[in-house]
Amino acid sequence: MTSAEGHQVWRGFPLEGNHFRYSTFVPRLVNFCNSLGFEPGMIMPSRAFCSDENQGYPTLLITQHFGTFPFDHGRVGGVVATGRHGPHAHHGKDLVIIQASHVGYTPSTGAFGKYCRTQCVDNAVSTSCGKIAGAMQWYLGEYKDAQNSIFLEQDGTGVPLITIDLQYLELDRKEGIFLDLKYICGDSHGAASSVARSFLASTALQDHVREKLSSWPSERRAIGSLLDARFFHFKRDVELCEDNENQLEINLSISMPYVVTARWPMLLAAEISSQAEFYRTYRSILTESTYQGKNLVFISGVNIDISPSEPEQSTFPVTKFVPWAAFVQKSDGTRYAIEQSELVQILRAQDEVNPNRLMFDESIRSMEKLADICIVEPGKEQ
Repeated sequence: MTSAEGHQVWRGFPLEGNHFRYSTFVPRLVNFCNSLGFEPGMIMPSRAFCSDENQGYPTLLITQHFGTFPFDHGRVGGVVATGRHGPHAHHGKDLVIIQASHVGYTPSTGAFGKYCRTQCVDNAVSTSCGKIAGAMQWYLGEYKDAQNSIFLEQDGTGVPLITIDLQYLELDRKEGIFLDLKYICGDSHGAASSVARSFLASTALQDHVREKLSSWPSERRAIGSLLDARFFHFKRDVELCEDNENQLEINLSISMPYVVTARWPMLLAAEISSQAEFYRTYRSILTESTYQGKNLVFISGVNIDISPSEPEQSTFPVTKFVPWAAFVQKSDGTRYAIEQSELVQILRAQDEVNPNRLMFDESIRSMEKLADICIVEPGKEQ
């Protein structure tokens, strides 16, 4: 499959006007579930989040508003552990699953992908999701090498040429970045060197370069960022392990040309992964016998972790949720999906106040006042 074909799998993921602070998103979700006939106090939420510490605040809010600590449905990177559906189904009358891949956001620069770790020495700034960054690393390296090994130039008469390192003309390679040669270049032109070969630049490439630079470069230059996602695809065998270890890379692989060329690769990767996880999990729910006859809401999106500008800014990070889609199943067998625009409207129509939310301090004090229970070893009962 070419990169252009793969890109059609995913649709746009608008952020502006579609995000909620978690402090308002979770109570709205609770009230939406109540409007569907879910029984308050009998709902078992489940979260499929990355294991990063900055995903803890959303988890606390889910606990507070649903009245119980959520079931753990997630793996690193926000991948859903679909094999845990059965245990989740047995732990509540009504059920909710919240899935989200995540990305950091720095307000002072408007950049996506980094996060300030206030628990680290000197408040180190690092990649917001190491799992997503790790899945992208090989592809980014291949892309960077190609950017520096393909050149734009002219022949002596001003004809636009593209000069390609010989490795990218070896079509029998087992893995790597592969140029869509019929789309990026025409006939061979000029003498081949020992390491590269020159071709007439295709009309598509000429139009693209002139759109970006206004004219074809008069002097030889590396193609760099002008190597657009339309002009290449990746080939790499990624096998799905039993523990879903490679699921995130599988989610991203087809659309990776668009990820590595995006302005904010981490953001696009999080969006694509959440879209993939929604569909994959939706399909698994449809065939999960333990979910049949139960009320269930599955909602998927992206968590945006607002990087703290000052270590003392707050105990917890400000986290926003951008919903992608939801799936509703009612105990009477009714099933339907909700797309982003409608889902945002539905959530905004809900009250952001949940009168049944837990008050943590009061709940902990009440628990501490309970009479102590002595644990006795088996066989030593008095």
